[in-house]
Amino acid sequence: MSNPLPLRLDDPSLLHGASLLHGKWVQAQEQQKFAIEDPGSRQIFAHCPNNRLQDVDQYVESAHIAFLEYREANPRERAKRLLNWHSLITNARSDIAKLIVYETGKPMTEALGEVDYALGFAWWFSGEAERVRGSVAQPSVSNRRTLVIKQPIGVSVALVPWNFPVAMTIRKAAAALAAGCSMIVKPSPETPLSTLALADLALRAGFKPGVLNIITTDNENTPIVSERLCKHPLVRKVTFTGSTAVGSIIAKHCSDGLKKVTLELGGNGPFLIFDDGDLDQALAALMILKWRTAGQACTHANRVYVQSGVYDKFLPMLVNATKKIQVGHGTAKDTTMGALTTSRGLTKMERHIADAVSKGGQIAYGGKRLTSLSGNFFQPTIISGMTPSMLTSQEEIFGPLLGLYRFETEEEAVQMANDTSMGLAAYFFTKDTSRSWRLLESLEAGMIGMNTGKATIIHPIYTGLSQNILGNASAAESPFGGIKSSGYGKEAGKDVAIEEYLISKTGTLTVDPISKL
Repeated sequence: MSNPLPLRLDDPSLLHGASLLHGKWVQAQEQQKFAIEDPGSRQIFAHCPNNRLQDVDQYVESAHIAFLEYREANPRERAKRLLNWHSLITNARSDIAKLIVYETGKPMTEALGEVDYALGFAWWFSGEAERVRGSVAQPSVSNRRTLVIKQPIGVSVALVPWNFPVAMTIRKAAAALAAGCSMIVKPSPETPLSTLALADLALRAGFKPGVLNIITTDNENTPIVSERLCKHPLVRKVTFTGSTAVGSIIAKHCSDGLKKVTLELGGNGPFLIFDDGDLDQALAALMILKWRTAGQACTHANRVYVQSGVYDKFLPMLVNATKKIQVGHGTAKDTTMGALTTSRGLTKMERHIADAVSKGGQIAYGGKRLTSLSGNFFQPTIISGMTPSMLTSQEEIFGPLLGLYRFETEEEAVQMANDTSMGLAAYFFTKDTSRSWRLLESLEAGMIGMNTGKATIIHPIYTGLSQNILGNASAAESPFGGIKSSGYGKEAGKDVAIEEYLISKTGTLTVDPISKL
């Protein structure tokens, strides 16, 4: 493969090697920086401020000052600014996608798809800003009235992951800004540049200094910076997307001061295909739900359970479709799967594969690093003959590895699907309506794909498959969140997401009877 194209933006002013503090682009107090590496070439192409513990408080204090003013902005004003932001992001779509490619390793088509997906949240929450409602009720005491008003909770913190840096930043920030909160975003050390570009556009959209601050730091300082953000007395809300292990730590930090928390954590999604399921539809959905982002998404289908009657038919269908995936740098036009974002992912893939093979799994396709390429590349890998004792059955994979399991009965499939501490997303394909209802109720997941659920078309998936892709139904209008060890709280959807950034106040009023007037 040829060398990756150099990063060139149509608007070079969107590329920032500085954090955003109260409307100004600033460096860390100690003037230290950390490097940003392109996963597709392992070349350093940018640097950002390496903020430390002593840098944190000024970001929170700025956000608090801004909140005291911003909370007074009426909903129409907040909605207009969100719509302005939406428009500016739309105009900068290509540049933001380029930053995503160089930070995450995704193909350009997937990066553009992420921007389009993310834009839905800016649009949605601009509408939700004007739909916050309280209530008035008559209680059991006849001459009283109970009033409930909704107000913004205060300074909010978003801890954003590297796999969808633009989508997660906008999904969190748009909800907070619509509610009237200020927000501090700490992006992942791997992907700060795209978040900084979004913040630049937020300033241009009319959000005043301090309403949206961005603090960057490296992997070494991330734990202490995040802890201080969570524990700062002026912070009232924290939203985190990431692993279950780190989410548990965040929850403990936020217990100091009883901060409101939303946790969107790991997943190990089961994907059930029954004998009567539409295999072509299931395959189209699975090609998105496993191989997109090189398998690095918490909602991805990792454990594919196929009923015995169609197992031997579906396996070669899956292998043949997967063989058409073109692995390469995200700037190459023919690339349909990019690099893993971190080299740690390569080691984890090898560990999972070795464990599965040692316990009887058979590699149906792939299984190795792509050493002919200079980046963090791994073959899309399919292992058949999987069992519950394997590491892949018990842990989130976060890589291009798919395990295929055989089952006989619906009860067996549900038992295996639920045999995990996580419960984020699950998927199934069957034409039996009664079974669909049973599965909706019995599968332990916060989001369930039932036969279909159109996803944004990321790219014209591999030759021979329909572009009418079916898969994860995540969208701005749908509540997003899991159960069990996959977290709590919801992002997106009507009412529930914006409620995460609101407090309720109850007032009681006595109404004098006419005879006393």
